[in-house]
Amino acid sequence: MKPVLVFDWNGTLLDDAHALLQTTNAILDRFGRAPIDMKTLQEHCDVPLARLYHSLGMSEDEIATIDRDGSAMFHDAYERLADKADLREGARRVLELARQEGALSIIVSNHIIEPLRFQLKRLGINDYIDDVLAFETRTSQYKSMSKGERLRLHMQKNNLRPASTFIIGDMPVETEIGRNLGLISISITGGFVSESRLRAADPDYTINNHHELLPILQRHGFFGMHKL
Repeated sequence: MKPVLVFDWNGTLLDDAHALLQTTNAILDRFGRAPIDMKTLQEHCDVPLARLYHSLGMSEDEIATIDRDGSAMFHDAYERLADKADLREGARRVLELARQEGALSIIVSNHIIEPLRFQLKRLGINDYIDDVLAFETRTSQYKSMSKGERLRLHMQKNNLRPASTFIIGDMPVETEIGRNLGLISISITGGFVSESRLRAADPDYTINNHHELLPILQRHGFFGMHKL
């Protein structure tokens, strides 16, 4: 039996929290609002991002303007910054080990498939990822199937066992998906959400980087011959 590793993308595999912060501040500046710091972002960040903007005190009209044209205001700024982002610490090593062990590595994301695939190729990890479950276009983002439902259907179609499936993410939503689908949930700090918010969601494990994922997998009987 091989494990299935289900990774969130933004903030989890991709180290793009600062890209999100810069993009958010660019949007706030456009509406004449003061910038925020990383601590504030991590205390308020939520998806869809309209929840973040609302939490930061933006009006419904301002949020509607941001969401116009498939949220072009956000994506046009964010993608330029994401092109400079690297992988989170230890992520490449874990993906390499998963490929060596014949484990499945899946990305389930609220991002858009095309730019996500571009980043996988840019970072040289496209061949390590077996499937990418994400939104098809900007205009369908957050308007079609949720990432939890997308993952549920994918697992059902491919007969993936929940008991040997790990979901790794930097937001409480991944813990909730894990709980709903009977998966082993692992929260990683240093992404879009504060550690206190992650722990309040009560994941099975909390890690600070992907190197700390290996001992958890070994505790469950996987990747036993490998060392950090």
